[in-house]
Amino acid sequence: MKEFDVTKRDSQATEITPVSPENFDLDAYASYEQSLLARAGDFWKASSGVAVYRRMRAAEVFSYACRDVPRSLALQLGCLQESMKYKADIPNFLEPWYGIGTTAAAYGIEYVWNEGLAPAVPVKFDTPAEALQYEPAPIAETGIGKFTLHMIEYFMDRTKGRLPMSFTDVQSPLNAATMIVENTHMLMDIILDPDSVKRFLDTLADLAIDFAAEQKKLIGDCLASPGHGFASARNFEGYGQSDDSMIMLSGEQYTECAVPSFERIGMAFNGPAFHSCGDWSNKIPVVKQIRGLRMVDAAFSTETDPNPNPAAPFAESFAHTGIVLNARIVGDVGTVEKTVRELWRPGLKLIVVTYCPTPEEQERAYEVIHGICC
Repeated sequence: MKEFDVTKRDSQATEITPVSPENFDLDAYASYEQSLLARAGDFWKASSGVAVYRRMRAAEVFSYACRDVPRSLALQLGCLQESMKYKADIPNFLEPWYGIGTTAAAYGIEYVWNEGLAPAVPVKFDTPAEALQYEPAPIAETGIGKFTLHMIEYFMDRTKGRLPMSFTDVQSPLNAATMIVENTHMLMDIILDPDSVKRFLDTLADLAIDFAAEQKKLIGDCLASPGHGFASARNFEGYGQSDDSMIMLSGEQYTECAVPSFERIGMAFNGPAFHSCGDWSNKIPVVKQIRGLRMVDAAFSTETDPNPNPAAPFAESFAHTGIVLNARIVGDVGTVEKTVRELWRPGLKLIVVTYCPTPEEQERAYEVIHGICC
C-alpha cells in the first residue's frame, strides 16, 4: 500500500478543467442525477447495503479559489461534468465552500489570506468565559456570511436552480471554538470551567443553526445532505459536521462538553453526521451514542490520510445500527478491494468513496465492491 503523498496539495483531489456555466450541459447532468437518485434513495432507506461514490473534488475549490466565486463554480461544474464518466451510485454536488471560519465571523474575526492557501483564522479570545462576554452577530450579517450567501445565490442563478448543492462547511461547535478561543486555554477550561465551555458551544450551535436556515431558504429543493465531505444527495438526510478536535478530549469530556451542541445542530436538520480526520477508532463507542446519528466518515488508506483508521472496529461497531459508514479510500483497485473486504459485514450500511484516476479503473472498482458486498 502506498504512503501518504505530502507533495500533493490535496490527496483526494482530481485535476479538473473548469467549465463555464454557459458551456455546462444542465440537461445532461440533471438526467444523470435523476438516473442515480432512485438507487441512492433505496440505499438510504435500507437497513444495510453498499453504495459507491466517486468523489470528484478540485483542490483549488478548497483553497485560494474559494475567494473567486465564478472560478469556484467553473471548477465545480468541471467536477460534475467529469464525474458523469465514472460508474457510481451517488451523484456529486455543488458546495459554496468559503473557508472554515464561518462561525468565527460572528465574533468579528476576518480571514487572513496567505498566497495560494485557504484562508486562515486568528483567534480573538483567551477563554470561553471571555468569549461569552461578547455579543456575536448573526453569521448572515458578517462579511464571511454575506459572501457565502452571495456565492449560493450566484451558483443557483447560473445553474438555474437545477443542480444539487450542499450547505457550506460550518464545522462543529468544538472545531469552531478553536478558531475563536486560544485552544490550550479552552482545553484547560474543559476541566476547570466546563459550564462556560458548554454554554459557549451551545451559543456557537445556535449561530450555525440560524445560518444554515438562511442557506436553506436559498438552496431549497436542491439541498444535498449531509453535505461537505460526505456522500450527499437530495434524498439523503442529516447535517454533516467536522469534529476533528474531539481526538484531544477523553470520551467522558467529549460526551459531557461537546456532544450536546453537536447534537443540537444535527437534530435541527434531521440528524447529525460526524467526520474526523485521522484515526478516531478509539472514540467509536462515544460517537456511536450521538443522538440521531445518521452517518460517520473516516479515511481507510494511507493515500487518503497519513493516519488512517483500522477497518475492523468500524465494521464491527456500525453493522446492524443503520448508521451509514462513509469510507474514503484513495488508492488503486487492489487497495479498494483489500479495504472493502476488511470492512464489509452483513448488516453494515456502507458507502465506499473512491478516487480512481480513470473511468475504466472506476468501473473495475465498482464491480469489485458490489461483488464483495452482494
